[in-house]
Amino acid sequence: MAQPLLQVRHLATEFETEQGIARALDDISFELMPGETLGIVGESGCGKSVTSLSIMRLLPKPAGRIVGGEVLFDGRDLVQLPADEMHDIRGNRIAMIFQEPMTALNPVYKVGRQLEETLLLHKPELNESQRREACVAMLEKVGIPAPQRRLNEYPHQLSGGMRQRVMIAMALLCDPDILIADEPTTALDVTIQAQILQLLRDLQRENGMSIIFITHDFGVIAEICDRVVVMYGGRIIEQAEILELFDHPLHPYTRGLLQAIPKLDTEPKSLLKTIPGMVPSLFELPVGCRFQNRCEFVEPRCREQVPPLEDLDNGHQVRCFRAGEFR
Repeated sequence: MAQPLLQVRHLATEFETEQGIARALDDISFELMPGETLGIVGESGCGKSVTSLSIMRLLPKPAGRIVGGEVLFDGRDLVQLPADEMHDIRGNRIAMIFQEPMTALNPVYKVGRQLEETLLLHKPELNESQRREACVAMLEKVGIPAPQRRLNEYPHQLSGGMRQRVMIAMALLCDPDILIADEPTTALDVTIQAQILQLLRDLQRENGMSIIFITHDFGVIAEICDRVVVMYGGRIIEQAEILELFDHPLHPYTRGLLQAIPKLDTEPKSLLKTIPGMVPSLFELPVGCRFQNRCEFVEPRCREQVPPLEDLDNGHQVRCFRAGEFR
């Protein structure tokens, strides 16, 4: 049986703010297998992006810090790794596509210079012409026309889809083992979004890399992922293989998210289903289950105890006392 490429175990992350300590991640555990696409889904503020930044050790300093747990990659704990060793892994073995390419790309440098910087850091043995050649080849691979010309352009001269392709090219220049994609299609129209998803699938098939795909869109999750982790209030509340989750959602929050997706047989002009209430503030997290104030199935013990993440059949895990009623 294949061994996990990445193991996140009991990860906990906090931010020190003027209002006090905010625990953004609380006991996060999951695995990523070789060649797998793992989706992380949930509402804004649930901890999806903080999970990726914690894995990459890119939390804003000094406010953000990992206060517990392990991130095991290639036999080493990334949390405890010295800064220079983490520098060698970040961008080389584990790469990341950031959420908004217009802010991720430096507006005052040409695309070519920003691409070449990756190779200067991780492949110093290449000379200038070899770096240029590698950048042109990668831009061509990600579907950018006239790649030679694009290297001499600034980010603002490219469309949103082009900028996102440049970010993908930059992430893949060093042929990483893991690609973390943090909502890479959020700001794009549906046609470009479909092209980017297809591009990621094609590149994964060609390179054999693993992908962590972060999004709030279950439609995207269904299209690209093999397995999905559902987060709420800084905790994992359910995880399963994609078909298992869609066919048998066991947590009331997951069920609510899936019911909120518009369907072709929905009556025209009818109201979409919603989950009532608001996500609790990180400074006012309830005792027990964090979904209790929005859950129609809440009972007294939900307000007093934290439901354990229970292992069920087929690798399905759920954090709910009443999950058995939905099997």
